[in-house]
Amino acid sequence: MPTSLEDVRVLKNAEQIADAIYKVASGWDDFAKDVVGKQISRAADSIGANIAESFGRFHFGEKIQFLYYARGSVFEAKYWLNRASARELMSSVDSQSYVTRLTDIARQLNLYVSSLKGQRSGEITVAKTIKESPVEYLTSRLPDDFPNILFDETDFVWLES
Repeated sequence: MPTSLEDVRVLKNAEQIADAIYKVASGWDDFAKDVVGKQISRAADSIGANIAESFGRFHFGEKIQFLYYARGSVFEAKYWLNRASARELMSSVDSQSYVTRLTDIARQLNLYVSSLKGQRSGEITVAKTIKESPVEYLTSRLPDDFPNILFDETDFVWLES
């Protein structure tokens, strides 16, 4: 668990992308800024703002709820990036680069939420997978009293009714 707000890596990443998107959108003409620029900047800023607010909450449920708000803002920002690309305000390559970075932030948020849920339940580590020991199954040799026919036609009569 991070010990201070400055230690939260996902917040730093959110701040970087929000500042980069703001810088791009601030160069658009007034109409594009008003319609898309303000929305995309607010959505990107909201990611970091909700992460920061979650850090200030005492109860795990509240922390997690604000991280979910941040994740919602990630998807909103992705929407506006698609609009910016479709309206030729931003190249599709640049838009896709931001979308990829936002996807990484969404993954980081999911991991952060998982770690908080693990702490809440008292788990020290959160298991990602369960592995079983390999077992050798022997199928080449059947018992001598094993029937040659497992089912005959009368066993399937009930299917026809």
